[in-house]
Parts: sequence; structure tokens; C-alpha cells
Amino acid sequence: MGDSNPLLSLDEDPVAVEALLRNVFEIVVDEAIQKGSSASEKVCQWKEPEELKQLLDLELRSQGESQEQILERCRAVIHYSVKTSHPRFFNQLFSGLDPHALAGRIITESLNTSQYTYEIAPVFTLMEEEVLKKLRVLVGWSSGDGVFCPGGSISNMYAVNLARYQRYPDCKERGLRALPPLALFTSKECHYSIKKGAAFLGLGTDSVRVVKADERGKMIPEDLERQISLAKAEGTVPFLVSATSGTTVLGAFDPLEAIADVCQRHRLWLHVDAAWGGSVLLSQTHRHLLDGIQRADSVAWNPHKLLTVGLQCSALLLRDTSNLLKRCHGSQASYLFQQDKFYDVALDMGDKVVQCGRHVDCLKLWLMWKAQGGQGLERRVNRAFALARYLVEEMKKREGFELVMEPEFVNVCFWFVPPSLRGKQESPDYSKRLSKVAPMLKERMVKEGSMMISYQPHGPWANFFRVVVANPALTCVDIDFLLNELERLGQDL
Repeated sequence: MGDSNPLLSLDEDPVAVEALLRNVFEIVVDEAIQKGSSASEKVCQWKEPEELKQLLDLELRSQGESQEQILERCRAVIHYSVKTSHPRFFNQLFSGLDPHALAGRIITESLNTSQYTYEIAPVFTLMEEEVLKKLRVLVGWSSGDGVFCPGGSISNMYAVNLARYQRYPDCKERGLRALPPLALFTSKECHYSIKKGAAFLGLGTDSVRVVKADERGKMIPEDLERQISLAKAEGTVPFLVSATSGTTVLGAFDPLEAIADVCQRHRLWLHVDAAWGGSVLLSQTHRHLLDGIQRADSVAWNPHKLLTVGLQCSALLLRDTSNLLKRCHGSQASYLFQQDKFYDVALDMGDKVVQCGRHVDCLKLWLMWKAQGGQGLERRVNRAFALARYLVEEMKKREGFELVMEPEFVNVCFWFVPPSLRGKQESPDYSKRLSKVAPMLKERMVKEGSMMISYQPHGPWANFFRVVVANPALTCVDIDFLLNELERLGQDL
């Protein structure tokens, strides 16, 4: 403070600030967007961790660097990062790049506000409510509540917490002392966040009763009924069922109507984890996969997945109209939520969540929806289904590709059987040898940078590939490349 000659910073030179940002945006457009989504470029530039540390020069020092060095840092970060908008990136449940959503993300970051009070986020407070209202309508509700959460896992945890609070409101003050032993139910194909949420909320993972799934990965309602009766007989209190619309690996949709019937009989909260499959509601052709979702009490839906909104955009939707979110999570902090403000304090949404600061996640979805319209987004969903079907039909024409099952969604699960294992299915070590194929091919494709596909074992099945057909920029050429590349990489196995 007493230095009479302070170092000039970029903050004090608006011309330099503008020049820096224009240069950065140019790098982003050229390197991250154009090259990052070009099939002629690599999906990734694989480096071992120690080499990558050296290339990036990660150490933070006491002296700052020149703007030229900073721009080189930006280029290096992009160069060595995985290009998730690349048409050969099939690795996750998100991929691709929507330019309007990206524009929304840039504006969001530039404005740098928090979504907790109307006074500092007036535009986004009204916008979030309008977007959530639209999503609720697609679920089938004319009213309700909701909030954007930092990921689908948190949405699922919120649902568990809300169901518990609704049944035992004293638990907000008295904690676990106010609760009998509780039980919640979900299928063996559920997302791992259900068990994590039970642990985080103090229920314990033992409170999660795992319901059987059929051969396609769908919850069996009859076993749900059996598990509920068993839990009651053991002295625990059932309070929630979490069904899944679009399981992570197989892309299965639980039979929601039958599950809702069970929940209605036993007066249980029905949560639907539609983080992956929720966007299918936009398609008149395929929304039947979620028949019965309107009977749920809560729904988790991640538009950042199939709709390509960009990480993160995760909505928790509620049928409740009693202000349950705020009653469950609110603490009425007087320095934020003053009740004598000059505007309607009901607009302050910050007490609906357990966070204080909350990122704005509605603008990117709103802006993309404005540009595409519901019809454009429906075409995007339908096209993903069509390309997944194209992939399946092309596989059937080639030797060495074996489907785990016929997909009903855009998760295409299969084994690549290399030449040395074809016709050897009866060999005693077949499964063991087949399980080594996917990891070897994954290593080869990543180190070459040609594409990325995830693999996993699942139940009794040896490692198999899961291709996620979600990138709106995908074409049949990219699907053909995927099959040809697997054949090339695996020809000597």
C-alpha cells in the first residue's frame, strides 16, 4: 500500500485488456472450436502425466509473465486437452458443440453473477423460471417448482433429501435423531450417485435396497414390490423409489407406469433420474420411452448431455407447489434475503438450494432453444436415434462386431471380436481373452488420437464398448470411420 511506484497491471489498461481478450477469443475459435471439431484433427494429443506437466509448465511463480507467454499458455491448454466436440469423441454421455449455447456460456462467464437474488441476477432469475417451466410442461406438469443444480448427482441427492424432509420435517432441526431406519429403492442399473447421496445425507449405503433388473437393464416392478414388503418386515420405513430413464451403460428406460403404481400403493416418493434420457421428451417419435414420468414427484434432467447445451446444465424438477425446496433447504440469511426489500422477495431463489453462490446455467439452454426452437431440438434428438440405428445395421454387415443387445436408445454396446477369437466362443478362456480386447484397443486409439470410445465390464459380461451417438455434428461418414478404425486397430489381435 505504501509503494509509490506500483507495478502497472493489465487491469489499469483497457486497451490491453481488449487486445488480450480478442487474441484469446481468436485462439479459442481457431484451436478449440474449428480444429477441435474437425474430423481431420486428432481427438486428443496423449501424453504421460510427467511429460504433460513439463510441457504445460504448471508451477505457479511469484513473477507474472508477458501477454505473449499467456497466449502461448492458452494454446497449450487447448492443444493438449481432449476435444469433446470432435465427431470421433464417443466416450461420454456429452459431446459436440452448439454455437448458441456456447455464446450463452461466454455471456454468463462475462457477467459473473450469482443466481441467488433478483437484485443481482434479475434477468437470470426470470429466465431460469421460464426455462424450468418449459421443462416441467414437457414432463407433463402444469405447475410445480425446480432449480438448476451443479450436476445430475446433486439433483438426485436433492430429491432424496426432499423426500425425507417431506415425510419427516423435524429432521431439518433434529437430524438423524428424528428418523427411524429408512429405506429407499433403486435398480442395480442406477447411477452411483444414489448410493453416494445416501451416504452423504447420513442414511448410509445400507439404506439403499437394490431392485433386480431384467435382461435389458430395466427395473422389475414385481421385485420392487417384494423389496418394499421385505424392508417393512425388517422394521425399516420405505420413503423413496428412484427409477431411471436412460441408464448410463445400457441406455435402459425403467417401466415408469408400473413403478408409479407401486409407489402409489405404498405412498412413496417417486423420483425419476432422467439425467440422460430426459431430452427424449422433446421427440414425439420416441417420448413413449418415458411414459408415466408425469406421475413422478421429482425428475432430474441434464440438457448438457443429449441436447449439447454444454457443461453443466442440470435441472431438478418438482411437481410440488408448496415451496418444499425453500422449506427444506432455507436458512433465511438476513444479509441476503432481507424481507423488507423494495421488490417481491419471493423472486429470491437462493434459499431453495444448499449452496450460497450458484452458477447461472439457464442462459445457454434458453439461447439455444430460442435459436433452434423446440422443433429443431426434436430433430436433433431424432437424428441421434437414426444414427444409432445406422451404426447397429452397419455392424451387422461386418464380421467381428457382436451386439450386447439391440439398443432402444443411443447407447450402442458391443464387443469387437478380433480375428484370433472368431469362432472360439466355446473355448474355456474366451471370455478372459475377450475382456482384454477393449482395453488394448482403447489404448491404441487414444495414443493415436483417432477417436475415443468408453468400455466397461457389466455384470457377467466381459469388457465391451459403449458408443454414445449424441454429437449433432455426426454423420454416417463418422460412423463408418469408427467401424473401419476398430477393424484397423484390432486386425493383429
